[in-house]
Amino acid sequence: MLPISKRLPLIFFSLILAALTPAYAAKKTAPKQQPKETAQAKLDQLSIAYLAQETQSQPTLPFFDEVIADQGIQGARLGIQDNNTTGRFTRQHFSLRESIVPQDGDVAAAFKALLADGHRHILLNLDAAKILELAAFPESQNVLLYDIASRDDGLRDEACRSNVLHLLPSRAMRADALAQYFAKKRWNKWFLAVGPGDGDKLYAEAIKRAAKRFGSKIVAEKTWQHTFDERRTPESEVPVFTQGIQYDVLIVADESGLFGDYLPYRTWQPRPVAGTQGLVAAAWHRTHEAWGALQLQNRFRDQAGRWMTEEDYGAWLAVRAIGESATRAKSVDFDKVKAFMLGEEFALAGFKGVPLSFRRWNGQLRQPVLLAWSRSLVAVAPVEGFIHPKNELDTLGYDEAESKCRF
Repeated sequence: MLPISKRLPLIFFSLILAALTPAYAAKKTAPKQQPKETAQAKLDQLSIAYLAQETQSQPTLPFFDEVIADQGIQGARLGIQDNNTTGRFTRQHFSLRESIVPQDGDVAAAFKALLADGHRHILLNLDAAKILELAAFPESQNVLLYDIASRDDGLRDEACRSNVLHLLPSRAMRADALAQYFAKKRWNKWFLAVGPGDGDKLYAEAIKRAAKRFGSKIVAEKTWQHTFDERRTPESEVPVFTQGIQYDVLIVADESGLFGDYLPYRTWQPRPVAGTQGLVAAAWHRTHEAWGALQLQNRFRDQAGRWMTEEDYGAWLAVRAIGESATRAKSVDFDKVKAFMLGEEFALAGFKGVPLSFRRWNGQLRQPVLLAWSRSLVAVAPVEGFIHPKNELDTLGYDEAESKCRF
């Protein structure tokens, strides 16, 4: 046994430890007090909704093209990230509510559920008929619907709605972009090849309008009615289809991709192919890298693992338009955001060299149109030399004086 002189320090330490242990244990087991407000709760919150419906994959999709199931939504997600990057400084926070309806699901019910939850900014990746149906609901009149995918001219003209904004170029804008480039090249004689689909016919009408508008002539129009099998091949059918006509450029209207890809390099005469295949007019293209576009391309690929499509770009534009308006209006209040977005001061950076804005007469986002083929960006419309008294971007599509839209 230790002498008392050596045991006293140990006894003293034990007494101190015994006194502290209950307090320490109580502190350890006591629930942590949460701050009354989290950092995010202090921010102004704005929730954006995304509504789409699953569709069957395109039956004519080439075997070497991957099926993309998340077109549109990936662009919206990237837009939310970009908004929140700015939002950290403006004390605003943006979130995304995603609603993907099955093929046989009820789109209207999903839409009304979003409205019931208080969403007033809703991105729509739907066809024109569905957009018109949703826009007509009484409860839709005090919301903004963002059409991120359609090209339908009717939605922007006689069937326009004041609560619908259109982010991608219409068929008329795309046709005018090609027509401007052809006028510059003096390719004034057009051979128009039209597919059997409804979209093909609508695009063909846009091409005819553009030809008349920019002084070109459609010297021949044919409807494609062939099918390829072991006896009828592109090598045999395409030369016959294009034989006997003098033209500068073959314009193809084949939105479903049935035959257009077979036309280049198989025509009777050596002529360029453009339209829905060949040289295409697009809102976005993977070959676009100017004006900082490469930065957006890379960030999107890092996120999605694939190239950005037009639907992705349309969704990104919609989310960024909301974010930019909230930033500039210094508010997430719906009326203030809407008023700024549709006002004269709104200017959206879309990586196309000029600010983008909405046309007040039909809700179309005015923007340059890219002219590209699979491996190269060829030109950007409006083409140099085509002028407008107010905004050169309004040389593409229906100008205010031409528009039948009446809000």
